[in-house]
Amino acid sequence: MKKVFALFVGVALAASTAFASGTKESNGKKAYTVAGSADWPPLEYVDESGTVVGFEVDLLKAIAESQNVSITFQNVAWDGIFAGLANNAYDGAASGISVTEERKQSMDFTTTFLTITQAIIAPKEHPELTDTKSLAGKTVGTQIGTTGDLYLQDQNAKDPTLKLTDKAYDSVGLAVEDLLNGNLDAVVTDSVVAIDFVFNNKNYNDKLVISGTASKDGEPIAMAVKKGNKEVLDMLNAGIAQAEKDGTMDKLKKQYHLE
Repeated sequence: MKKVFALFVGVALAASTAFASGTKESNGKKAYTVAGSADWPPLEYVDESGTVVGFEVDLLKAIAESQNVSITFQNVAWDGIFAGLANNAYDGAASGISVTEERKQSMDFTTTFLTITQAIIAPKEHPELTDTKSLAGKTVGTQIGTTGDLYLQDQNAKDPTLKLTDKAYDSVGLAVEDLLNGNLDAVVTDSVVAIDFVFNNKNYNDKLVISGTASKDGEPIAMAVKKGNKEVLDMLNAGIAQAEKDGTMDKLKKQYHLE
């Protein structure tokens, strides 16, 4: 796994400059930085104007407002996101992060706010690719270091007859493009991301289908903080609770077709 960061795009979620580790701004607000990989629509992505937008970006804005703090979203490469969190490069991470027992050993998670599965994206002419067994002998694209990538590796290890080739990319978008170019048989990614690529992208919706599910068990999605960082964890949890209470969470889920 690479440990280098991409050049980032800072998206201010509250007015004025913000820095990591809860430093103070001139107006007295605490300032935090939350990192994410903005190639994960509709959770976080770069729009046509070059602005980082998405469900989790808007959720962080709501948290910043309700908790009277400043939060900056920092766009980083996925394969370095957890190393950066551990090294205090930012205060938290929000990037469609699945809560797993392994990850719990090195980081703390907020209250979960989404549940996803690992969906299979296939060409329209191959709707028969409905589950992991149907991918036997196929070449399948994933994003490196994601739960989809790790899941397929695990399935190969458990079932030697599967002989599935997991081809990992820096982003899901690159995998989908390679699928359209005929270099892959399918792509496995988070269900919310698959829905966005297949149904909300005019370049793909007449060529691709969500043909099935690789994993049946739901994966809880949450934000992550460095192990033991109670200050940031409590702030984010309070903001999530307020968003649930005042209807902001439901509004955002409807806006981004996550219901």
